[in-house]
Amino acid sequence: MQPRRHRPGTGFTALHLVQPVDGGVAAVVTDLAGAQVDAGIRVVVACPEDGPLARAAAGRGAEVRSWRATRAPGPNLPDEIRQVSRLVEDVRPDLLHAHSAKAGLAGRLAVRGAVPTVFQPHAWSFEAVGGTTAALALRWERWAARWTDRVVCVSEAERRTGERAGIRAPWSVVRNGVDAERFAPADAGAARASLPLLAGLSPAAPLVVCVGRLCRQKGQDILLRAWEPITRQLPQARLVLVGTGPDAGMLRGAAPPSVLFAGSVADTAPWYRAADLVVLPSRWEGMAVAPLEAMASGRAVVLSDVDGARESLPPGCAPHCLVPPRDPRSLAAAVSALLPDAPLREALGSRGRQHVLSRHDVRQTADAVADVYRDVAAAPRPERREPISQ
Repeated sequence: MQPRRHRPGTGFTALHLVQPVDGGVAAVVTDLAGAQVDAGIRVVVACPEDGPLARAAAGRGAEVRSWRATRAPGPNLPDEIRQVSRLVEDVRPDLLHAHSAKAGLAGRLAVRGAVPTVFQPHAWSFEAVGGTTAALALRWERWAARWTDRVVCVSEAERRTGERAGIRAPWSVVRNGVDAERFAPADAGAARASLPLLAGLSPAAPLVVCVGRLCRQKGQDILLRAWEPITRQLPQARLVLVGTGPDAGMLRGAAPPSVLFAGSVADTAPWYRAADLVVLPSRWEGMAVAPLEAMASGRAVVLSDVDGARESLPPGCAPHCLVPPRDPRSLAAAVSALLPDAPLREALGSRGRQHVLSRHDVRQTADAVADVYRDVAAAPRPERREPISQ
């Protein structure tokens, strides 16, 4: 199939192939799709229908096609690849944008360079596993670079991780952005009053919120191990885990009564506004979206020092806001120091808000991705450009 050639805009078709369909990846794709639709691009989002992404993308004006795919590779992979091939034949995109490991696997095997291809890992697959599985994932990423016109990393740290791992590809760094109007500061008391789960909670009770899929990557189990020493110092403190996922049962079984579970929510913004402090103790990331949403909401954050965390923070905030990954003791110390210090939290939240407005606005992200599309679409094939940052 010979792809059509257009500059991004009217007449240009972008096919986003996406798995997973919730969490930060879904938020990034939804915002990007909306911005591209507004720019006149024909946007097609192919994803599983059993998650919030399909509805959200359709609501932003994208065409949504069903792609029946699981998160992990398995016996259905050949069928998932065939589905992508049929989608490409039907949609006839000018560019394929594959998001996360599974889409990157199936998408690149389906088109093998026949369509200009952008791959966005949203954190490297080989960091999520160990042993032989990690070795196979890394071997695949090195091999698949030949079918990748551009790898888009969400942080310089994610790019450096890929380079150190021996992935030789044309790079762009496009940092994650969020909708600073949707995630805007508001009164914490009013936000708490709007959330039934917090009914009866004392207005003076310190509230920590963690937003993310309940899974090993996001590290909620590390936060639970840190929670006991926190509540010894601050007995009234409450922790809310917002989200669902494969570790939900295990986490509920390990949690004391001071930990509340919100489950899956349609809108995370009220939870950020209700919080005194937002914590994300991830084991690995590319650049997490939840801390950006929290800072846009004017809330202080505590993060594990994984890829993208330092780049997402305002200059000078790391001593208060970063802790070593997989370290419950350091996490407990950081949270226990910030929770009672309202002036410091407010100052950090204000600085975070300004930082997001200047560096992580979703419109900046969309503009940078448009520049990548223009470059990739204009490049004579099979030319490969040198790594760039935006």
